[in-house]
Amino acid sequence: MMKRKKIVAGNWKMNHSYHEALAVFAQLLEHKEEFPANAEVIICPPALYLREFAKKAGNHVALGAQNCHFEVEGAFTGEISAEMIKSVGARYCILGHSERRSMFAETDEIVSRKLRHALTVSLNVILCCGESLEVREDDNHFAWVQQQLNIALDGLSPEQMQKVVIAYEPVWAIGTGLTASRDQAQEMHAFIRRYIAERFNEETANTTRILYGGSCNAENAPLLFSCPDVDGGLIGGASLKLSTFLPIILAAR
Repeated sequence: MMKRKKIVAGNWKMNHSYHEALAVFAQLLEHKEEFPANAEVIICPPALYLREFAKKAGNHVALGAQNCHFEVEGAFTGEISAEMIKSVGARYCILGHSERRSMFAETDEIVSRKLRHALTVSLNVILCCGESLEVREDDNHFAWVQQQLNIALDGLSPEQMQKVVIAYEPVWAIGTGLTASRDQAQEMHAFIRRYIAERFNEETANTTRILYGGSCNAENAPLLFSCPDVDGGLIGGASLKLSTFLPIILAAR
């Protein structure tokens, strides 16, 4: 079976002024020769920085947006289309992040529409899914994640799935300092991979990369990334500084 190339993606969220962001990005690129050969590094900064980052990234770092709208164009003040994102040099877009779902009332159906729009312009999608602490304590976490994926991936072909990366983010572990144990992470990632196999086919399941997101840091990344079904991480706060992000990248060997 082909070895899946790991991904370490930094989601900068709404952090860093322009000059701060440029400085951190420049520091990261200074260490590009250290990046593991079998790992893809992605940075998802605030969208208005993407064009400048693209000028500097070369082939060492891929760029992604943190969100997009589901329409091609129109009277949607403040929104950004997938075509706009691609036109400035980004290759990825995060969709369905728990913060978008909880703070901006994005439903599974909205996430599905955004995903389809992104795929029409050949953007790669990092599709987020995950459960709250209440759902996990009620032992409904597998059904919850399956329902999110059912709606988001409805109607997609195996060929389209080649451009989709799944990011499992237990909502109870985002920014809380709590982290899913190695066994918890592997259990859910294996469940998601089995789901993809049943919905599409074994080949699609074996090639789809499934990331862990939820207070992943330099200390726990080696253990999490050693799980057979964990193909890297979607990193939040720890991606904002070189000193905390570079060790996570190096853990993806």
